[in-house]
Amino acid sequence: MVSLWTYWRHGGMPKQKFDTVGGPSTYAVELTKRNAVAPLTGEGAETGTLRIELSWRTRPPTDFNPTQWSTLWRRPLEIFKPAEVQGHSQGVASIDLDLACLYELKDGSKGVIQSLGGLEGDFNAPPYIKLSGDDRFGTGSGENLYVNLDHAEEFKRLLVFVYIYDGIPAFDRADVVVTLVSADGKNVEIGLTDPAPHARSCAVALIEHHKGQLIARREVKYVYGFQSEIDRLYGWGMSWGRGTKPSRLRA
Repeated sequence: MVSLWTYWRHGGMPKQKFDTVGGPSTYAVELTKRNAVAPLTGEGAETGTLRIELSWRTRPPTDFNPTQWSTLWRRPLEIFKPAEVQGHSQGVASIDLDLACLYELKDGSKGVIQSLGGLEGDFNAPPYIKLSGDDRFGTGSGENLYVNLDHAEEFKRLLVFVYIYDGIPAFDRADVVVTLVSADGKNVEIGLTDPAPHARSCAVALIEHHKGQLIARREVKYVYGFQSEIDRLYGWGMSWGRGTKPSRLRA
C-alpha cells in the first residue's frame, strides 16, 4: 500500500509501491473512519520504541497546476517553506503545527508532553515518552515523540494531538499526517482529513491496552481551543495555565 504521506507529498497522484528497507512489513496502514483501529505491539514489537512523527505540506493555490509537482519536489526548501495564509483580520501568517501527547499512567499520574513550557518528557523514566525536535517546516525528519515500549504495561492511555501554537488556524490549508512507527517497522498513518476551518487543535489518536496489546484508535476530532479543551473532551482532569515555547527544544 502506498504511504498516505507519499501520496499527499506527490500531489495526490497514484504511485507505484515505494521501496522500503524492511520489506513489505514496513508498508503503511492508513486508519480511516471505517478502519479506525490498529495494533502497535504484538509479535516482534512488544518492546523497543514507538516513534510518532508529524509531517505536513501546505496546499498549493487553487490555480496550481498539479503537473508541476515533479518539478517543485526537486526544490524541497521552497515547498517546505511555511505558506503565507491570508486571515480575515490577522493579515499574513505562517502555519506552525506542533505534536503533543497527553498521558495517564496506571499509577494515576497524568501529564502532557509538548514543546510549550519545555515539557519534553523522559524516555528512561516516567512518563517514558520523549519529544524531540520542534519542526516549523513540516519536514519528515522534524518533530517526533518517542514512546518506550519496554514500559508499555505502565501506560493506561495516551492521546496524541496536534495544535497550532502560533499564527491563524489553518488545518484546512495543509495536508497533515501523523505516522506511528512500531518497533518492528510497521507504519500506521492517520491523515487529518475534513479539517474544521477555525480549529486550533486536533485529537489524532488514542492509544490504550486491549487484549494484551497496545492499540491505536483514530480520533481526528477538531476543537477550537487548545490543550484544556482537548482535556475536557477526553476527561483528563488536569489544570492548565498559559505557556510559551523555549527558544530551542533540545534534540
